[in-house]
Amino acid sequence: MSRINVTINSAMPPDRLDLNLIFFGKEECLPNHSWGPGVRDTYILHHVHSGCGVFHSGNHSYSLSAGQGFLIEPGTIVHYEADELDPWTYSWVAFNGLSAKSFMRRAQLEASQLIYDTPHNPYFESFYDDLLAVHSERSSDVLSQSILYRLIAELISCSETSCEQSKPSPSRDTYIQQAIGFIESNYSQKITIQDIAAFVGLDRTYLSSLFKTKYGSSLQSFLVEYRMNRATELLANPALSISDISRSVGYTDPFIFSKMFKKVIGQSPKYFRGN
Repeated sequence: MSRINVTINSAMPPDRLDLNLIFFGKEECLPNHSWGPGVRDTYILHHVHSGCGVFHSGNHSYSLSAGQGFLIEPGTIVHYEADELDPWTYSWVAFNGLSAKSFMRRAQLEASQLIYDTPHNPYFESFYDDLLAVHSERSSDVLSQSILYRLIAELISCSETSCEQSKPSPSRDTYIQQAIGFIESNYSQKITIQDIAAFVGLDRTYLSSLFKTKYGSSLQSFLVEYRMNRATELLANPALSISDISRSVGYTDPFIFSKMFKKVIGQSPKYFRGN
């Protein structure tokens, strides 16, 4: 069995750090090698490089293999054991700090789910080597902290990718509601149909066809009608001129605005206001 554990002597006050690296290491385990049951007083992140094993925390048990990892939370009774036939090799990093808990939550790691996957992410295979390489440097404490931050950032990124992959594909109504929300927030700007389609993430022609099916009119017509309906509300305010209202609903040319208003509402803005 090969084991290396390195303790960090930080020159920075640990109680003032968002993240504080305490020690790191790597172990090539023998068959059935185990630790615990026991309790740690820091967060310890383990990453499995090869082989497999089982991690127990509270009432939960997890079987892990290469590319996966597990988090030990402080004050939690844990027990982990290498497989009898294919024992694992793993690296670990221990840390605490003011933001340690919140960072772990951002990485979707909590008491009910303490394992993570790192699909095709090479950084988890190299962080131990990176930490070991800077350990003898004069600025090793600072360099080690930067590697820890990068590791946590990659962990959060992996969890976000996993969440995105697990989300169901949006429905047609979802796309329509996203487009309407964009219009409601941006109708006063010079937005185009392409802008709306880009925000939703669909081809403009396809998105317009969804509106045609849902409302019987194209996306372009929906946008114009929304602007004109908003203009009718603004016309009730005598402090606003026709030009003011034109600008307020996304038209820099009052003449074009008046033309579109009459086409949609059936009256000119001036006539509508007079009634």
